[in-house]
Amino acid sequence: MSLFKARDWWASVLGQGEEFDQGCLCVGDVDNTGSGYDKVVVGSYMGMLRIFSPHPSKPGEPSEADAQLLEVQLREPVIQVEVGKFVSCSELLHLAVLHPRKLSVYSVSGMAGNVEHGDQYQMRLVYEHNLQRTACNMTYGPFGGVTGHHFICIQSMDGMLMFFEQETYAFGRFLPGFLLPGPLSYCARTDTFITVSSARQVESYRYETLAVATDADTRHDSEQQSKSSGKRLMADWTFVLGEQALDICIPTFSSSSSSIYVLGERNLYCLKDNGQIRFMKKLEYNPSCFLPYATVAEGTTNILMGNHNNMLLVYQDVTLKWAAQLSCVPVAVRVANFRELKGLVVTLSSDGHLQCSYMGTDPSFLTAPRVDAREVNYEEVDAEMKRLQKVIREATKTQDILPKGEMEDDLTVTATVSSNVDDVSQALMPEMNGFPVPSVTVKVKVKSRHAVQNPKMTVCVQTPLAITQEQFALDSLVGGTQTVVTFSAFLNGDYPPADLTGDIAVSYGSPTELNPAGVPRVAQCKFTLPLWLVCCPCSPAKNAKYKITVDTNKPPINLNEVFPEFLDKSADKEGNSLAFQFITGSRVTVLASKTSQRYRIQSDCFEDIWLVAKELVQRFDWHFAKQGVKDFRNSFAGPIPLPEYFETVDHHFELRVNAEKFQDLLSERAIQFRAIQRRLLTRFKDKTPAPLQNLDTLMEGTYRQVIALADAAEENRACLCRAFARLRSATHLLILLVSLWQGLSSEQTAILEATLLPLLQDTPQLGWEESVDAAVSHLLRTCLSRSPKDQAMSLSPSQLTMPKDTVRLKKHITLLCDRLGKGGRLSLSSEANVQTPVMMSGAFEPIAEAEQEEAPLQQESVAKFIKKKQPSKKVKSKTDSSKEPSKKEKDSGKESTKESKTDSAKEPAKESVKEPKKDSTKDKESSKEPKESKKDSVKESSKESKESKKDSVKESSKESKESKKDSVKESSKESKESKKDSVKESSKESKKESSKDKDSTKESGKESAKDPGKDKVKVARKTSVKVKEKKKEPEAGDG
Repeated sequence: MSLFKARDWWASVLGQGEEFDQGCLCVGDVDNTGSGYDKVVVGSYMGMLRIFSPHPSKPGEPSEADAQLLEVQLREPVIQVEVGKFVSCSELLHLAVLHPRKLSVYSVSGMAGNVEHGDQYQMRLVYEHNLQRTACNMTYGPFGGVTGHHFICIQSMDGMLMFFEQETYAFGRFLPGFLLPGPLSYCARTDTFITVSSARQVESYRYETLAVATDADTRHDSEQQSKSSGKRLMADWTFVLGEQALDICIPTFSSSSSSIYVLGERNLYCLKDNGQIRFMKKLEYNPSCFLPYATVAEGTTNILMGNHNNMLLVYQDVTLKWAAQLSCVPVAVRVANFRELKGLVVTLSSDGHLQCSYMGTDPSFLTAPRVDAREVNYEEVDAEMKRLQKVIREATKTQDILPKGEMEDDLTVTATVSSNVDDVSQALMPEMNGFPVPSVTVKVKVKSRHAVQNPKMTVCVQTPLAITQEQFALDSLVGGTQTVVTFSAFLNGDYPPADLTGDIAVSYGSPTELNPAGVPRVAQCKFTLPLWLVCCPCSPAKNAKYKITVDTNKPPINLNEVFPEFLDKSADKEGNSLAFQFITGSRVTVLASKTSQRYRIQSDCFEDIWLVAKELVQRFDWHFAKQGVKDFRNSFAGPIPLPEYFETVDHHFELRVNAEKFQDLLSERAIQFRAIQRRLLTRFKDKTPAPLQNLDTLMEGTYRQVIALADAAEENRACLCRAFARLRSATHLLILLVSLWQGLSSEQTAILEATLLPLLQDTPQLGWEESVDAAVSHLLRTCLSRSPKDQAMSLSPSQLTMPKDTVRLKKHITLLCDRLGKGGRLSLSSEANVQTPVMMSGAFEPIAEAEQEEAPLQQESVAKFIKKKQPSKKVKSKTDSSKEPSKKEKDSGKESTKESKTDSAKEPAKESVKEPKKDSTKDKESSKEPKESKKDSVKESSKESKESKKDSVKESSKESKESKKDSVKESSKESKESKKDSVKESSKESKKESSKDKDSTKESGKESAKDPGKDKVKVARKTSVKVKEKKKEPEAGDG
């Protein structure tokens, strides 16, 4: 027999056709024998009352007849039975039986028999109360702190609590907001009554509050209990459950604290006696009954819980400790002590199956007979072992948990893109920038090997691409049949897409023997749209703003052979140049060198180079693979165009900042608009007419501001979508160039793509900048760390929020490229990946890190990376000496608030200074600063050069951002105090500067570099909305 099955100790079936519920079972020493052993009292809705004293029965034999002590047929149905001290003149236990319109209290006594028939039991009525209202349930206890006796409280079907002090009716009170009765229980420690109302909330009422809620009737005649007695009252505390409760139980194990257990339809709640929740357990089944009982462990409670799966579960608080199978669904469960065995579980089902059981196993006294020893043939054992191992190896090789091959073969989805343009374009915009917008037909074949049900196809393409239909509901397919679906794809925006690929997913149901309705399955397929869908051939351009050179190891080939569809309008018949005119307006030119093995891609728009560069690299691979060349390789000599990429990042981040400003302004104007509406409504409702005091004019002006702000926010949102698509294109191009530059494998390229492109779309809650910053920081701390010690350091988990600027992000991306250039390799394994120096042409200059080292750099911006040069010995020695005061910051290893607040001050110094001797040159170049700031910076730089030239570089860069007075203080403290204090000072000053938008704009304008920015939309927080366009002011550190 199974271990997880309740073992029957005693069982009985009560009557035929009778019904029972959770209140129909109770256990106790109802006949007052004083032995401490319990009797089982069961009442039914048919009016039968039975009392049992169970005895163990031998296997295969029916239970003894003397287990049933008494059986009485009552006139009315039995709703609930309880055992307690219900008689005033006696401390013995009596039996209370609740009928729909009557409460009866009986005395049960036994008399020893003198003949073989055994003991005789009888039940005598002590008193009864006729009820004027239909009863639902009852509870009992020492109400009001009485000792030695139990009072009874009955809840009626119309929401009245009727209190009986034993033989006397005390009073009645109506529950507030009553609709339907719920479970009722009494907490003796706090002297309160707990119930669950129809509002699905636990409510607590004090007995003292109930007693004094209205004038008590001094006459104790039961005839005075009229239907109009009682008064509504307020609950002491409430707790919202959100679901209907099945039962409430308050165990009385300890007098110091008590818990209230509430069994809901889907959850188990444990509350303190003041209404605070202790814990909640979500149930994965439908419970039927429960019972908390004492446990051995201190501070915990065991809970018996029955469910509709015929299971009896044992929980210790919220932990499942045991599960046992029952023969029926229990509606009531109790724990009883009998003469032969203590702690038996008594369960009662709705159809009358009464069972006393225990959990576990019976001790086995059977001893297996000794088997005669026989000799072992080791050769046969070895041969059998080898055969079994071979079977195991074959099974592990060919089998899996799910037959993946068959799942994929159930439904096959193939997409074919037409090689010609549609005769009639399906594009929503027939013309763009003077160019017709073409469309291309995609044909999808869905073929099934077995019968599939309700297949549904979904097609997804990247914006601004669009298709004529995205959802398709297909007919059910029989095995061996196929269906064909066609749709057209076209460009639906004024900017090129970041990806020309599309995804097709077909969801269907695969019927099986056990599941005829069908097991859900999904089949997927990808397709790639042609390049001519977004561009057309044109004449090449000689000059362009952005240029990228791709190297190969094979002689140059004719570009017309690689791009045959662009041959018709090509001006160059030799195939040395080819131009692509994007429908959105930009032009990309590809030039092939006649002497070297290089190809140049140039355009006036940096992001648009991506699609052509990707297509060029792919077609080169296909061309040489078709010719059988296996050692063909594309490469990129550098430098990586990070400045151009960072321009795109800054433009996207600027639009995100504008979106937040628009949101804040719109909220302010909406609050103002509602306040004006309330004022006007109050004026209009006033009986005495009063002047409006220009409230109508103010309301009209506010309304216009709200509309203007909404239009500006919508326009900014469209610009943000366009900027994010361009950012994705630029990021794709950066990933391609880095992979060609370092020869990354497909796995490493996938890791880099997942790092720099974690999102398919921007959301206000999670943006591209913070996601990429977290991912790049993780790579710098793991596989691209400098040593295994740094790799062991874990990043502190923090919530991703929108950064204040992009300085930190750009520094981390630059550091990522630098470490890849030094030989770092991307990997998801936990093993240390210590970098090995690799000499690459056009490699990066080492980037100085805030916590680890400060290396001198060339006097050029980060935009132009040059080959690595060794610093002079003099500078190197001073750099080593300057590492001493920065030891504390080195050990801290935190790239948190310090970096974000001081990077903007450190970055210009790193980019513009090669040696400390050029400080004077830098000071001369900052001619836009006031004269006093110049003098102070020169003085401070001269002081710092005596102590540490490295520190002077930092300090002079800080002076260009901070106010004159604070910069002098900071520079004088730098030589005496630690870096930690200086960072605190700079953080305070940065907070002061960020308090005013106008001042910060002026300061950043003074510190701006030479690069022109992009247009920036700024909204002034005034009563009138003004949308201005002005040049973007580059941030410090952009270079």
